[in-house]
Amino acid sequence: MSTATATHYPAATFVEPIETRTLCVLVDNEPGVLARVIGLFSGRGYNIESLTVSETEHEKHLSRITIVTTGTRMVIEQIKNQLDRLVPIHRVVDMTEFGSSIQRELAMVKVRGKGDDRIEALRLADAFRARVIDASLDSFVFELTGATDKIDKFISLMIPLGLVEVSRTGVAAIARGPEGM
Repeated sequence: MSTATATHYPAATFVEPIETRTLCVLVDNEPGVLARVIGLFSGRGYNIESLTVSETEHEKHLSRITIVTTGTRMVIEQIKNQLDRLVPIHRVVDMTEFGSSIQRELAMVKVRGKGDDRIEALRLADAFRARVIDASLDSFVFELTGATDKIDKFISLMIPLGLVEVSRTGVAAIARGPEGM
């Protein structure tokens, strides 16, 4: 996916690639902070692919917001700069640029099936290391943790086997190595 951007020369255009970025934002844990962050995205027409929020430092009353978004390099820089200017924000880190990071997501996937479809769903769940967390005679709920593309693939394989419902947490990310955010 890309977008064409015009230059000063009418016949010349160049294609600026659309990138997916994971941003971690350290904020004060207080009412209205998440609304301000989300307002920044919606007010400027930026899309959020995934969003997770949790208090991570109870004593300091700090929360971590992890946002997966897409845009051109210039749009991503604008997002980071605008986030940096919001008052309750302590730090914005682009995990995609930060270096090596680990990104995971949790999904619960409900599948209805009997007979061969049921057996195939269990076989695939085993291959993806998904756990059965609830079962009845005609359905399962699987719990799956991993990279977003792994979860997407598992879900796509469950569709013909009787996929009923999916609940996902969104991406959680952390940098590798001894340094913190």
